Amino acid sequence: MLSHVMVGSTDLAQAREFYDPLLDCIGLYRHEDDEMDHKWLCYAAPQENILFLVCSPFDQQVATAGNGTMIAFKAHSHDIVDQFYATGMALGATDEGAPALRSQYHDYFYGAYLRDPDGNKLCCVCHDRFKGNEQE
Repeated sequence: MLSHVMVGSTDLAQAREFYDPLLDCIGLYRHEDDEMDHKWLCYAAPQENILFLVCSPFDQQVATAGNGTMIAFKAHSHDIVDQFYATGMALGATDEGAPALRSQYHDYFYGAYLRDPDGNKLCCVCHDRFKGNEQE
């Protein structure tokens, strides 16, 4: 359904320091490209075709976060959601909602929300009824 998702950053070096450990929590790795790393960061999961890109705006203006825009990453357990949130907060993210069940979405929606250093809103969510390796 999607080819890629892209967010803007005013400081790619800072974005790299933030996103490398954060996205490692959910199994995404940064594709190394010496020629392009100064223009964008490209993350993907093994065996996946959808890319997550962080780039400097093409119009060379300051990057701004969209109002009402959010990128949600899927996790396979509540523990991964917890790790994603804790890692993000340790890296200087802004809290937008600690990990919790959010039954207003559905009975098994376990998610956490934060903003990256550029203000982009991120979510990590597990849609399964399992917490960690144990069934609830």
